Amino acid sequence: MRRKQPSAVAGLPSSSVFLVGFMGAGKSSVGRALGERLNWVFEDLDDRIEAREGRTVAEIFRDSGESEFRRAEHAALQQIFQELRGGVSMIVALGGGTFAQGATHKAIQDSGVPTVFLDAPLPELWQRCAQQLEAKRPLMTSQTRFRETHKARLPYYETASWRIDTAGKKVDVIAAEIAAKLKLKEIALRTEEGEVE
Repeated sequence: MRRKQPSAVAGLPSSSVFLVGFMGAGKSSVGRALGERLNWVFEDLDDRIEAREGRTVAEIFRDSGESEFRRAEHAALQQIFQELRGGVSMIVALGGGTFAQGATHKAIQDSGVPTVFLDAPLPELWQRCAQQLEAKRPLMTSQTRFRETHKARLPYYETASWRIDTAGKKVDVIAAEIAAKLKLKEIALRTEEGEVE
């Protein structure tokens, strides 16, 4: 799959970014840090799905299967697209499999919104996920399944507008790198006295 450059590359203003990548890549933590840096809204697609469905992602997978989860995911993403069309400045952290679904991948690419692939070596991704004991991840059943799923999704991730290597980096460093690469303007929040907070 060929990497598609969004309209933002031509110098047009960009008011939204999709973060893509495998589980453990740091999409949510980096997205929050980037949102604070830019004073933009941060949205975790999985959180949006859970709020809409009234169930956790793990519960949807367990009780209704992946096909039902993908339906809910598509509906939540369409809601986000509608908000973006309304002019909301937003960083969206996509689920690990979102960008690897054919129709969804095409819709995201066709939107012209910049996509950033947060990448890291597979052993580091596995270790990060293993340390998150509170997170019940459907694919954390075996390293073999983890590796095979990553291999299947990688060609989709590699079509993102940009790739950022997150190996061994702190969240704030990654957020700053994304802002610089996409030439996103950082907004200084000021008090009534005009001082930077």
